Amino acid sequence: MANLKEIRGRITSISSTMQITRAMKMVSAAKLKKAQDAIVMLRPYSEKLQELIQNVNSSSDPDQVSVYAQKREVKRILFIAVTSNRGLAGAFNSSIVKELNLQFQNNSQYEIEVLPVGKKAYDAVRRNRSVYTNASSVYDNLNFDVVANVTEGVMSSFREGKFDEVYVIYNKFVNAATQEVTTEKVLPISMPESTEGEVETDYIFEPNRAEILDNLIPKSIKTQIFKAILDSVASEHGARMTAMHKATDNAEALRNDLKIFYNKARQAAITNEILEIVSGAEALKNS
Repeated sequence: MANLKEIRGRITSISSTMQITRAMKMVSAAKLKKAQDAIVMLRPYSEKLQELIQNVNSSSDPDQVSVYAQKREVKRILFIAVTSNRGLAGAFNSSIVKELNLQFQNNSQYEIEVLPVGKKAYDAVRRNRSVYTNASSVYDNLNFDVVANVTEGVMSSFREGKFDEVYVIYNKFVNAATQEVTTEKVLPISMPESTEGEVETDYIFEPNRAEILDNLIPKSIKTQIFKAILDSVASEHGARMTAMHKATDNAEALRNDLKIFYNKARQAAITNEILEIVSGAEALKNS
């Protein structure tokens, strides 16, 4: 039977762990509200921007296709893997790494590079995969301008033909308990195909359609990447809050089991001491 002092030490250790996990849960819950508000406000803007590009492009000259919409023979692919810089968030990071490895298998015939956003993604790919650049530092001061600078480098590489397709892999925020691993195509952008009998909307463009698209499309791409990162941030806090809640519950259950075990061991020790005292007293009486 385990030493009573050892059991008391384990109970104290588990109680300290519970305080840490409970505090981490509360911190993640507080951060989740802010992150959730940010992604909820950005999603309608991103969707409306995509709709606007499609409407403006629907009646454009098919010979004047944006460089970001040009489809080429696929030889080189870039995957932007969005994880976090920290762990203790359940399967949040491992699910992204798992999806990334699946994409490697499905696209093994192409040259593949990875742009990790988050230390966990960088640690997973740095040893055996080609890393385009490590963008984990975006979390140090996360804002649109920082993400736009990273995205500008990706867009420049696409224009120069270094990559033929670009995808982003991230956890899409659904609610605090649910995150969906999502793979979205970033480049080339998808343009709507004209349908026979479709009525085109008549627009007056100022200054002109081409210049408007040249400004809207890069902004839309940068917004898409920024939205993916904000989705990932909200998902991270939700996943960590859920993981810490489960960890606290498991620690409490283990502590309760140890307390019961400790009480039984202590009761057995007291019973043995009483039996020894009674036996000693009987021995002295008989002598």
